[in-house]
Amino acid sequence: MSSEKHNTTQHSPQPDWKLELEKHWKTVYQKSLGYLQSHKQQFPLSKIGSIVGGGSLVIWLASGIYIIDQGNRGVVTRFGAYSETTKPGPNWHIPMPIEEITVINVEQQRFIEVGYRGNSRSSKPELIPQESLMLTTDENIINVRLAVQYQINNARDYLFNVKGNEATLKQLTESVERAVIGRNNMDYILTEGRSEIVAEIKRDIQLAMDDYKAGITIASVNLQDAQPPEEVQGSFEDAIRAREDKQRLINEAEAYSNEIIPKARGAASRLLLEAEAYEAEKIAKAKGETERFDQLLVEYEKAPSITRKRLYLEAKEKLFSSTNKVILDAGQNAPQMYMPLQNVASHQLAANKSSAPESTVEAAETDKNQSTKMINSNLRPSRSK
Repeated sequence: MSSEKHNTTQHSPQPDWKLELEKHWKTVYQKSLGYLQSHKQQFPLSKIGSIVGGGSLVIWLASGIYIIDQGNRGVVTRFGAYSETTKPGPNWHIPMPIEEITVINVEQQRFIEVGYRGNSRSSKPELIPQESLMLTTDENIINVRLAVQYQINNARDYLFNVKGNEATLKQLTESVERAVIGRNNMDYILTEGRSEIVAEIKRDIQLAMDDYKAGITIASVNLQDAQPPEEVQGSFEDAIRAREDKQRLINEAEAYSNEIIPKARGAASRLLLEAEAYEAEKIAKAKGETERFDQLLVEYEKAPSITRKRLYLEAKEKLFSSTNKVILDAGQNAPQMYMPLQNVASHQLAANKSSAPESTVEAAETDKNQSTKMINSNLRPSRSK
């Protein structure tokens, strides 16, 4: 009783629509079987076999038609050996199992990651220490993450010349990267040498893939990050800050130098020009005095007394024009003229000191002494008379 109950619970009755479908199918089968038996002479077995065989052949040949999309290439193999490479558009090949077609996208940009793996769930990539940790030439350890973007340029070489193209490219990239990093020091890699290192890695990878005839073109190599290990990150940041402070102080010193040196050069040029102008002035003045003396000498030789008198009067006019006049009564009937020559000379010397540079003070004193001697020499003859 228990087994019967178990069977009744396991096999539920079929729905009505299934029963109706079975009835219709039996009806159609019986009618088709009766029709074939009644028209057996019209459908001989050989004719049916030829129709079926011809239809199968047409379907088999039609299965060799295929279409290659734009940007793809079709590699045809005959019994596993390379036959041809077809371009985009409709094509035909001998159907399987004689020939097979493998479609390769030659315009797709593929990439590999060395030292890290991109994580779609998190913006922070997953580091792979066994790939990213490398030794530099100055015996420092650096953490490098590299991304290589490549493209297939020859579908036949890509399929037949290298087994495991992506794995081979990844291993080759890691080997080339370690060789390039090992030839440079840590500071160069982390600062100004990034672009040169990337270019060198790309060139070496492409040369190796060309030697392998892998049918791959390296589109770009991106140095995602290059940092020291996390254990020494703090000390390294302190060293970077010290280097930046050093460079900042050097830049400030150069800016100060660039500001002061032009001013000093300008002041030196101005002093040189002033000295040259003063020299030219003095030379011209000396030449003028010489020519004037020569002309006076000619006139003096013609008329000594008249020339002497004229020089005397001109000297008095020159002195009195810039000097205060004091009239003194000496107990005589005629007034006497008093000329404070020492005061005049001192005032003139002070004026020269304030207006002329220190280098011209001696020249001014010399001119004063000469002028005094000339006046005295001019005055002596008139007093003797």
